[in-house]
Amino acid sequence: MTIFRFFASFLTGIALSSASFAQQAPAPVAPAGDISGTVTDAQDAVIPGAVVVLAGPASAQPRSVTTSDTGGFDFSGVAPGSYTISVRAQNYADWQSQTIDVQPDQFVMLPTIRLILSGGVTSITVYASPVQLATEQVRLEEQQRVLGFVPNFYVVYDTHPAPLTTKLKYSLALHAETDPVNFAGAALLAGMQQAGDTPDYREGAGGYAERFGADYTTAFADVLMGGAVLPSLLHQDPRYFYKGTGTTRSRLFHALAAPFICKGDNGRWQPNYSSIGGDAAAGSLAEAYAPSTNRDAGTFLQYDLVATGGRMTNAIIQEFILRGFTTHSKDR
Repeated sequence: MTIFRFFASFLTGIALSSASFAQQAPAPVAPAGDISGTVTDAQDAVIPGAVVVLAGPASAQPRSVTTSDTGGFDFSGVAPGSYTISVRAQNYADWQSQTIDVQPDQFVMLPTIRLILSGGVTSITVYASPVQLATEQVRLEEQQRVLGFVPNFYVVYDTHPAPLTTKLKYSLALHAETDPVNFAGAALLAGMQQAGDTPDYREGAGGYAERFGADYTTAFADVLMGGAVLPSLLHQDPRYFYKGTGTTRSRLFHALAAPFICKGDNGRWQPNYSSIGGDAAAGSLAEAYAPSTNRDAGTFLQYDLVATGGRMTNAIIQEFILRGFTTHSKDR
């Protein structure tokens, strides 16, 4: 009995030891996974230094890394489970992923994470040639109308105007002089002259037609010579450049100098030979087809003085009044 009890106790001890060893042995750990990706902006330019946060189960602490110089990031040793990725970068809106399920020993490569600028604005740089820029600016200028119907094409509101090509100078002049409002203006002026019996054309419909033809032709010649022909030959810009800033005195002097000083195609201020020459050519033409009783040096001089005074007055009104009444003047 003694020997039997000894072997029984021995076998019992072995069983208890085995059970204790089985209880103390750690459970097998599932192989960890990996999550990686790249952060760029909307134009696919990499964003270094962005903060990427990996959030997992509630019991786990979030992990964070910053993107490398190539915009990449990597989380290794990720236990199986469900996670989310969030990204923060200066000047960009925050980004957060949907749930990412990581399986044992799985390598998760996320699609490129593209951040947008704060406020949802994407930065785009557009490059245009000077000709393209000038063409677009003239297109907007040809939509400028005082009170929505009076042409105001020869005023520049752009802060960085492009020089006009020869084609654009002729196009702008033609567009201005074929506008219906200019025909109406010539008709009104002819009616006023008819009422005042000046110049010395005949009375009746024939005299009105002669006055209308003379007024419109003179104005057309002035714009053609002073706004297209001479500016193309002399490389000058025939438009009025709105100042809009500075003291009232400086703006007034800027307006008063407009008939005498203009911008060249090189962007520098220079004597306005185009405007002066255009008025002189139109005055000579007006004298040539005026009635014989009105042909003298006074007619030529009178036209030039009236034209110059009109330009100065118009420039002052442009500088201080008309922008607020001109359509598309702020479309810049």
